[in-house]
Amino acid sequence: MQKGLKAFFIHFFVIVFFVIAALAYFYPVLQGKVIKQSDIEQFTGMAKEQVDFRKKTGDEPYWTNSAFGGMPTYQLGAYYPHDYVKKLDLFIRFLPRPADYVFLYFVGFYILLCCMKVDFRLAILGALAFGFSTYLIIILGVGHNAKAHALAYLPMLLGGIILVFRKKYLWGFLLTAIAMALEIRANHYQMTYYFMLLVLVLGVAYLVDALRRKTLKEYFSAVGLLLVAVGLGIAANATPLMATKEYADWSTRGKSDLTINPDGSTKGNTDGLEKEYITQWSYGITESLNLFVPRLFGGSSSEDLGENSKSYDFLIDQGISRSQALSFSSALPLYWADQPGTSAPAYIGAIIFFLFILGLIMVKGRAKWWLLGGTLLSLFLSWGKNFSLLTDFMIDYFPLYDKFRAVSSAQIVLELCVPILAILALREIFSASVEKSDKIKSLKISFFIVLGLGVCLFLFKGMFSFEGPNDAFLKKNYGDELVSLIQADRKAVYNSDLFRSLIYIFLAALALWFFIKDTLKSNSAIIALGVLIIADLVGVDKRYVDNNDFVAKRKMLQPFPELPLDQQINKDKSIFRVYDPSEGLNGARVSYYHQSIGGYHAAKPARLEDLFSFHIYKGNMGVLNMLNVKYVVQQDEKGQAYPAVNPEANGNAWFIEKLVKVENADAEIQSLDTLQTKTVAVATTEMLQDVAGSEFNVDSLSSIVLTDYVPNHLTYTSKNDDNGVAVFSEMYYAQGWNAYIDRQPKDHFRVDYTLRALQVPSGQHTIEFKFEPEVIKTGSQITLASSIVFGLILFGGIGFTFYRSRKDEKA
Repeated sequence: MQKGLKAFFIHFFVIVFFVIAALAYFYPVLQGKVIKQSDIEQFTGMAKEQVDFRKKTGDEPYWTNSAFGGMPTYQLGAYYPHDYVKKLDLFIRFLPRPADYVFLYFVGFYILLCCMKVDFRLAILGALAFGFSTYLIIILGVGHNAKAHALAYLPMLLGGIILVFRKKYLWGFLLTAIAMALEIRANHYQMTYYFMLLVLVLGVAYLVDALRRKTLKEYFSAVGLLLVAVGLGIAANATPLMATKEYADWSTRGKSDLTINPDGSTKGNTDGLEKEYITQWSYGITESLNLFVPRLFGGSSSEDLGENSKSYDFLIDQGISRSQALSFSSALPLYWADQPGTSAPAYIGAIIFFLFILGLIMVKGRAKWWLLGGTLLSLFLSWGKNFSLLTDFMIDYFPLYDKFRAVSSAQIVLELCVPILAILALREIFSASVEKSDKIKSLKISFFIVLGLGVCLFLFKGMFSFEGPNDAFLKKNYGDELVSLIQADRKAVYNSDLFRSLIYIFLAALALWFFIKDTLKSNSAIIALGVLIIADLVGVDKRYVDNNDFVAKRKMLQPFPELPLDQQINKDKSIFRVYDPSEGLNGARVSYYHQSIGGYHAAKPARLEDLFSFHIYKGNMGVLNMLNVKYVVQQDEKGQAYPAVNPEANGNAWFIEKLVKVENADAEIQSLDTLQTKTVAVATTEMLQDVAGSEFNVDSLSSIVLTDYVPNHLTYTSKNDDNGVAVFSEMYYAQGWNAYIDRQPKDHFRVDYTLRALQVPSGQHTIEFKFEPEVIKTGSQITLASSIVFGLILFGGIGFTFYRSRKDEKA
């Protein structure tokens, strides 16, 4: 009993310490400020209509017309019935954002190391090393909250899996199920997918060990139990998973119906993303050394050197004002590696890198091999097009791999594995069962390996060009001399950070040397290592995310200032869309104030993106008309933005005179080049199977008017003397939108590649479109059932554990 109480208080105070550490790094949250995150600003614009509707009615619309001409809100923070996992997640994330995510980093990794039977002091050290890894901090700076959220739960999930393999079946099962449920609810499946590749490596390592030990029965029992736990965690998220799958098929992540590109050439991959798009962000092979030295390849695409740069000195010598020179040197394009750009290096810490090498020497058994395997696989996958042999194989043959972009993100597995092995190395160093001579020998070998690497990087730096991807543009605009000085700044940070990393490694090795030689006690050595690791990582983190990134809360609640053009447009109380060519398909400022055909999301509606590629970017006003774009943002002679009225916009709905039948999607989208969309519509043969007639009488008295609008319920009044077909300037989405004429359900179909159409009988009628997604109803039932099952298992397990403990006490 006393042992249990002691463990409880240790873990409690560790959690308190993590709260303090998370708040200390992001201390402006204590002043009521919030971090300015570019992606969250865009998300706020996308979700504005949904949030307003929720506040006004208390209901969830599940559809918004404010972005991309209309889309489901499944990827915009929709609330679902019986979503108890989300409630649990919000309970855990009680700190202000983004301190809540850093707290999750710490706690998740601490739980993992405890599951691996690591001393709590070293577990704290590992948690801090993981949580302050530069990549995990920088994604918070730019607003990749879903990614951070998913990464935070991965260590906990790994801990549950390891517990099961350690034959701690009950608690391993519960931890795996809970962590899996939370991981799925974080809603960044790419991170979960990469983690599952690590689980495959781990499973192979345990299988090999089971074969060697002849314990296959125990192995497959553990695997079976884990599959049930994972299944339960997935079922608890049935609604968001099913909704996301449904939307993904409709988005750019799904299979395209087109077989041609906008230039007429044959389309490559029609089932998933294009290979070039997937590998656009591919880590350079030598660039991977910035795991060890942060600014080996310049750091970020916008690095702040202030007055400590040769570029600054040059500009001052040229007579440029100090403020202008500082402005330039605070955003220097120092990054010069293979990616199009980056916000920061994926730095894991020089000391952690050194300890990882030490772990490869000292740690024995399967843990080392699955951690090394996961690290190498992660690294090789992150190289993308720079290691095309593996990347092409994964894209062509591995399930779902072609659904994700930015393969450099695969390094998240490495971010997890490296600090684990580093802490396992420390466990060996601090273990009394390991011979002192072995510790000294391993420490020397690992130190000289890393030192040798550092010396090589210093001696052979002349092999690098230090030329960035945008240097040609800079030369054209600023001249050769300034670019030469920028390259000199790149060399300077290369040298300074290289020596910085070596100094930290030397100090860490010295602390371990003194401990092995009994000059330092274990607690003192751990504290010294902790101080060095935090100083190293936080010192780099603060270059990219610090208190200057925080703003008053109201600025993030309303991230886009209202412009005079917005005020002018909002005087028009009709329902229409706005297009800003400067945003195109990648911006949510317009969405914040109006209904837009643009937006900001990694998975855009596929057919709308096709419209942009084939027509809108080429200036086809007929396509803007059919999307009911009434205002197009233009620039006047003074460069001021203003809303130009488009008098040819088709309106919310209209009767057509002719319906043209084509064989496939290629012909359908090409037809829009010259189609008179106000009177003629085009559709594929498949869509017109149940449509009677192709020509219709439409006289001057025929009308169809939108009389009531909410995002998920549109009501029209129609009047026509003959049977006809009405086209609606709304995105066709079959899985949820239902059409009703005089409250009687009617089938509708897709025309003009993206829009809805409906056969309307003669006379006067009330037409309604309601968004009633079956996926929400079905998913909610599965979620509720799985939550009940999980609750029974949880309370049954707690009861059984209590019974066993009481029985053991009596014995």
